[in-house]
Formats: sequence, C-alpha cells, structure tokens
Amino acid sequence: MAELPEPSGLPGKPTTASRTTLSHIMTQNEVNLLGTVHGGVIMKLVDDAAGAVAGRHSEGPAVTASMDEMVFLEPVNVGDLVHVHAQVNWTGRTSMEIGVKVLAERWNESTPATRVATAYLVFAAVDENGKPRRVPPVVPGNDRDRRRFQEAQIRRTHRLARRREITESRQRPL
Repeated sequence: MAELPEPSGLPGKPTTASRTTLSHIMTQNEVNLLGTVHGGVIMKLVDDAAGAVAGRHSEGPAVTASMDEMVFLEPVNVGDLVHVHAQVNWTGRTSMEIGVKVLAERWNESTPATRVATAYLVFAAVDENGKPRRVPPVVPGNDRDRRRFQEAQIRRTHRLARRREITESRQRPL
C-alpha cells in the first residue's frame, strides 16, 4: 500500500472530489496538414482539464510545472467528440500530479469511444504573489486510485533523479 504524503496541516481530499471531464467537438479549425486534429489542440485541452482539476483540488490557483509524459495513441478526426478525463493522482507539499485520459468518438454515432491519448502533468499551487503554497493531500479511494498514486510516486522519483543527473553532468567537464 502506498504511503500518503506527510500531513500538510490541511484535511485530505478524496480523488473523486476534483475529477473533471472536458468535452469538445473537433472542427475544421483544429486540423493539421495531414487532415487530422493537430496534437497541440489536444495538448491544450489536456492542460485545460488538468488545470481545472489542480485548481479544484488545491482550492486556488495552480500553474503547469511540467508535462511529464504525453502519449498520442490514435489520430483524432474532424467531427470527433473528444472527452478529456482528469484527476489528481498524487500530491506533495505544494505540487500535484494530474493524470489525463483522452477519448474520442464520432459525434453522430453510438459506437464506443477510443482512447486516443494519455498524459501526466505536474502542477504547482501558487498564492496571489505566485509563490508556492501547500496543497491538501489526496486520499485515494479505491485500488485503481492507490495504483495511480504509487505509479505517480515512481514518476516523481524518476523526474528528480533525471534532474539531479543533468545538473551533475553540467558540472563535469566535457
């Protein structure tokens, strides 16, 4: 079982408290040179949904600190109804990992939606001066949420190790 973050003095919030879904019909305005929806359009929807979740969970402003991973699995077409599902997977003292799943379905068909992308973003909660502020711990509510919490801790460990290695490599002569 995953360890929960150190107490921040704030009451914990369940994963379900800030989950959100953003839906958008893709139009000709979002098309790229290949005739499918531009990946940047999907990335903006992902950032918008993740930002809403981060703001809800932290009960105030939060900014995108990094996009840990964005994977495009299938193309999105004009006329697709895109659903962006986001939730808090993990919280630290002032940061949160938001997991995002993107599904697409034809707007005029009743066929199952297809997973077209996934992403993990890190948001930092900020105060009115743009300085980091504490966030409530996330309380995973079921086995799936506990697995996501554990996987988020692994991603965080890797991010920190990568940052440390890069910093050290820049201090060594070439």
